[in-house]
Amino acid sequence: MAAPPIGPLPGPALRLPHVEDGMSVGLMGGSFNPPHEGHLRVSKLVLARLRLDRLWWIVTPGNPLKDHGNLAPLEARVAACRRIARHPRINVTAFEARFSVRYTADTLAIVRRRYPKIRFVWIMGADNLANFHRWQHWRAIAAMMPIAVVDRPGATFALRSAPAAAALWRYHVDESDAALLAGMNPPAWTFLHGPRSSASSTAIRASRQG
Repeated sequence: MAAPPIGPLPGPALRLPHVEDGMSVGLMGGSFNPPHEGHLRVSKLVLARLRLDRLWWIVTPGNPLKDHGNLAPLEARVAACRRIARHPRINVTAFEARFSVRYTADTLAIVRRRYPKIRFVWIMGADNLANFHRWQHWRAIAAMMPIAVVDRPGATFALRSAPAAAALWRYHVDESDAALLAGMNPPAWTFLHGPRSSASSTAIRASRQG
């Protein structure tokens, strides 16, 4: 299903955020339709537990696995993210639209090519881990950079039951060593437990429509 029109975006939103060589940077991609306090709670958790210097919220033009019928315009989602992500180490970007990128594997290839001296970590929720084996080139994603999976309400089971978790289990890093993850060679992944938020973009959209 085709993504909705992108609409006008300010130049900075299409740029890759500034970083310095040697930094540890988390990448958290999603539709953020809309962003909510749960996204910010996860962000603060990974910044602390993974000892990241920066975290990027990558606002995607449209997830190929999702229905775009209720997807707000990209410029509106970027603006909403900036209102919520008021943190000195969080950057909001929609650079995927600049490169016409729709798949995570392509996104990660771009940032690795542009920033070879940055230690990147891909951040995903446990609900995404459950479906990770359906992602385009998911094994290549695991081979490109370490992954941190954050527990989500109702998705804790994914740690043991997800097909991708089983396939990558030998590369699993104990949560007690999460602070070392950014410096590890991939494949390497960990599962982070912590305060969980019941907030969801789907529920927020439903309440607004009701």
